[in-house]
Amino acid sequence: MQYPIAIEWGDDNTATGIVFPDIPGAISAGDSPEEAYDNAVEAAHIVLQELVSRGESIPKPGKINEHRRNPDFEGWGWGMIDIDLTPYLGKTEKVTVTLPGVVVRQIDEYVTLHGVKSRSAFLSNAALEKLQHV
Repeated sequence: MQYPIAIEWGDDNTATGIVFPDIPGAISAGDSPEEAYDNAVEAAHIVLQELVSRGESIPKPGKINEHRRNPDFEGWGWGMIDIDLTPYLGKTEKVTVTLPGVVVRQIDEYVTLHGVKSRSAFLSNAALEKLQHV
């Protein structure tokens, strides 16, 4: 799932900071943007694991343009980080799906070209993205 991030750029004397506006408590910093990014992914997973362990829902990502209006982030940069929510969705269940052959081939091509784990992962991610807008 793609989550927006707010980026407070650092310099030679200050770290780069990253905040997930939609995942309260998921913040990170690093001496470089790359380090801050890696730390941000780890921070998001830690917070999501804590939420799930308390029986709370996984927050849905909001829109960058909505977050940009927040005065707390004035002057910050923006980006997106893909967070794999699979570990927090519960036990998998097998289902049978019937799709046209051309759709299956297009899914398989997408999976191969974009390094998606599997056809099932693609379909699960597509469903979650669609359900996010409900």
